[in-house]
Amino acid sequence: MVSVENLSVEFSARPLFDGVSFVINPKDRIALVGKNGAGKSTLLKILAGMQQPTAGIVAVAKGTTIGYLPQVMVLSDERTVIEETETAFAHIHEMQQQLQRMNDELSTCEDYESAEYMELVERFSHETERYNMMGGMNYRAEMERTLQGLGFSRNDWDRPTKEFSGGWRMRIELAKLLLCRPDVLLLDEPTNHLDIESIRWLENFLSRSAGAVVLVSHDRAFINNVTQRTLEISCGKITDYKVKYDDFVRLREERREQQLRAYENQQKEIADIKDFIERFRYKPTKAVQVQSRIKQLEKIVPIEVDEVDNSFLHLKFPPCSRSGDYPVICEDVRKDYGQHCVFKNVNLTIERGEKVAFVGKNGEGKSTLVKCIMNEIEHAGHLKLGHNIEIGYYAQNQAQMLDGECTVFDTIDHVAKGEVRLKIRDILGAFMFGGEASDKKVKVLSGGERSRLAMIKLLLEPVNFLILDEPTNHLDMRTKDVLKEAIRAFDGTVIVVSHDRDFLDGLVTKVYEFGGGQVREFIGGIYEFLQKKDIDTLEELQLEELLSQPEAGGDATLFQKYAAIQQQIAEAEQAWMEAEEELAELQS
Repeated sequence: MVSVENLSVEFSARPLFDGVSFVINPKDRIALVGKNGAGKSTLLKILAGMQQPTAGIVAVAKGTTIGYLPQVMVLSDERTVIEETETAFAHIHEMQQQLQRMNDELSTCEDYESAEYMELVERFSHETERYNMMGGMNYRAEMERTLQGLGFSRNDWDRPTKEFSGGWRMRIELAKLLLCRPDVLLLDEPTNHLDIESIRWLENFLSRSAGAVVLVSHDRAFINNVTQRTLEISCGKITDYKVKYDDFVRLREERREQQLRAYENQQKEIADIKDFIERFRYKPTKAVQVQSRIKQLEKIVPIEVDEVDNSFLHLKFPPCSRSGDYPVICEDVRKDYGQHCVFKNVNLTIERGEKVAFVGKNGEGKSTLVKCIMNEIEHAGHLKLGHNIEIGYYAQNQAQMLDGECTVFDTIDHVAKGEVRLKIRDILGAFMFGGEASDKKVKVLSGGERSRLAMIKLLLEPVNFLILDEPTNHLDMRTKDVLKEAIRAFDGTVIVVSHDRDFLDGLVTKVYEFGGGQVREFIGGIYEFLQKKDIDTLEELQLEELLSQPEAGGDATLFQKYAAIQQQIAEAEQAWMEAEEELAELQS
């Protein structure tokens, strides 16, 4: 569908990549990977036709549609959620109007035997069939399912989009893009603003989608579950691995080992040739051999070794003082905003040294309970913090509290103690502040850069109770590994609010799920929790929430009716996907 040939891109005469060639086939699921600044987002923009390469060709097959979700976009404020989402079906409305005009012509035509009438009937029949194949009869239901899958409730649909945060408005744009069902879907960090349930729903949607998908993501679990092919940008080139990400990591290491061996052999060969030239350069009897060696040296093509940063940093939190046995005890804690109850009857006890996760859909109270623990907001019930608690708190707004006039280096130098001060440059490099970036003033940093800097600052402060609210949003995979290892080795207590399953895996031993005004405790890791919940689709989660409501009372009849409806929906969706696949095969 899309062919890339000899693509080259330069910025300020600096080559980003050169001579890149690959093909995107129907139903490909591709992860585009590489270190920050390698050109992943740039390549997506070129594929989307939003940026021109310095050289090379991007050939798109006739009739192929491309959909692109950037990391940042300007969003409309003029419509409600449902009205904005419905703009994805503008083509459906145009077809409706066209069919209505044709129907009006048929109703006014009196010569039923004429060639014009028969041609109109045939055209009307063909367009009606195409309209049905494109989902014209059930697009409203599909739109509602997509919005629900991305976390919107029915109460949200008639709310103006301007009432929602940037993250929720990005979900609206993602919904519109998915509903357009382009042949090639380009996604740049699509999970940044999604919770675990919505990410799992998106994984399921993309796995069933008939089109091709190319995505950039730092969510290892997400790309492993969605993709089956990995394109790596390294050394300005692209290497194509026909495997999912975890297998790619293994193959890349094997490939690099082979490159290193070949490089070492080549360096030895070059050294031997140079040594021969130097030894016999001035001996007339060896002149022919020397000239031969010089020509041989000129013909050698240097072997490149893929860029891999082996300076993996092992960070450790400073030694912390011992806290009380129970850093947090909640007894019948409740929080209301006006008439809205965020949660009630929260009873939990976190023991010293435990590492726990707060999970659930956005807006269900995870950050609210954190603010209650931090004593930033009032609440009902009893919430007690243990003896000698020293809290280190990380949230997105922490980044705004940094001194804008300080440099990146000075910000960290002010909190670093002892031997750590000798490693400041290494620490900054691990969090993508290498080289000249460490000398930037904080006030010129982007939001993501400030968040990373706030995270480093927290890592160096002596605390015994960490509260991390979405700590991985602006970190690449390698940096997340650095942070995860540091938290795992931390001997204090940790609360992590996160939707990143891979980050939580092997880190937490207890999960608190927020939903429906309740906070439920689960003993075990994140994948054990998800397996027990069996939330493969958002519909199953909604079923559980419905049955937990007092008015539902766990009524068996209600359960059976709802389950039957869900089964019908699943069967209809499956039939729809099969029809789409058949149509795609016929068109290919």
